[in-house]
Amino acid sequence: MQTGKNSILSHWRHWLQTGVVAVLLLTLSAGLSAATLLPSGNAITDGQAILRYALPIDNKPVRDLQDSLEDISNHLRGKQWSTINNDVKKAAAVLKNKQAEILKSIPADRQAQAQTSIDGIKADVDALVISADAKNKPQVIVERAQALAKIGILEAAMVTGFPYTVPSEYSNLPQLQGRATIALKTTKGDINLTVDGFSAPVTAGNFVDLVNRGFYNDLAFTRAENDYVLQIGDPPGEEVGFIDPQTKKYRAVPLEVMVKGDKEPMYGVTMEDAGRFREEPVLPFSSYGALAMARPENDPNGGSSQFFFFLFEPELTPAGRNLLDGRYTVFGYVTSGQEVLGQLKADDKIESAKVIEGGDLLKV
Repeated sequence: MQTGKNSILSHWRHWLQTGVVAVLLLTLSAGLSAATLLPSGNAITDGQAILRYALPIDNKPVRDLQDSLEDISNHLRGKQWSTINNDVKKAAAVLKNKQAEILKSIPADRQAQAQTSIDGIKADVDALVISADAKNKPQVIVERAQALAKIGILEAAMVTGFPYTVPSEYSNLPQLQGRATIALKTTKGDINLTVDGFSAPVTAGNFVDLVNRGFYNDLAFTRAENDYVLQIGDPPGEEVGFIDPQTKKYRAVPLEVMVKGDKEPMYGVTMEDAGRFREEPVLPFSSYGALAMARPENDPNGGSSQFFFFLFEPELTPAGRNLLDGRYTVFGYVTSGQEVLGQLKADDKIESAKVIEGGDLLKV
């Protein structure tokens, strides 16, 4: 990979740029027989909701509170107002009867902040009761989003420290021990990303480190494939990834997938090869703007600097039946500026990338 031979580099670049598309085509051609082997149900398509559920916390009342409000989105499209009213009432009941249990998971120095969040959630839910009863869909959408944002803050306050140790063979790589927010300025507009080090600390850490180094500044998108994949991260010249200036070597990043129910990620193996294709990753491809590490199709540990946005299309890659899950590392989601993604094409650029929150959680 570091020989400098054009044929080897060309082959490596070919796989980095086409491997994702090959699997997408497999997804579309797999048919119902393969799909029936995959998880079913109402997969979550909101990246911010996925990130809330991915937090490493264990507090049933706050999850019940979140569940009841997340569920509203499933019923708004069909205007199922009786079910929506029931969801709102469940949320109100948790706030009334389980507040003490919620606060038990909050460290003492964060209790005041948590109480402020709970008071704000109560106000939002009180407003939701009125709006849902009046069948005021626009207000329900706004008030639900406000309440869930505060719930996310409340849940984040429950997290204390980093919950596991990265395997020693990857401990030389940067790690993000928490979450960070990245602001991208592109030629078509601004995008904000949240990257999740709780579920993919090495991949997220590598990305944040490269952002800090200015690696992505003024870099062009190399692939905008049929409205499914938007890829970037191939530097100018012969190299296809990041060459560490200290080691003078290609920084290789392993496949890193946290499976629901596990306490730490799997490394270096796809969920399919691990015999876990019926299970689900904590960070799935079910959201428009999922952020994932590109890699050669035949090398799970061959990623480096190239990453892609998945432009989720539910009619062709239905949530819960996506064959990309567990094959590539998802390490975050677009949290604002989703409309910009659809406008970006090959040769558009990231003009600048900057860490605006969580940079102190990077360990190098």
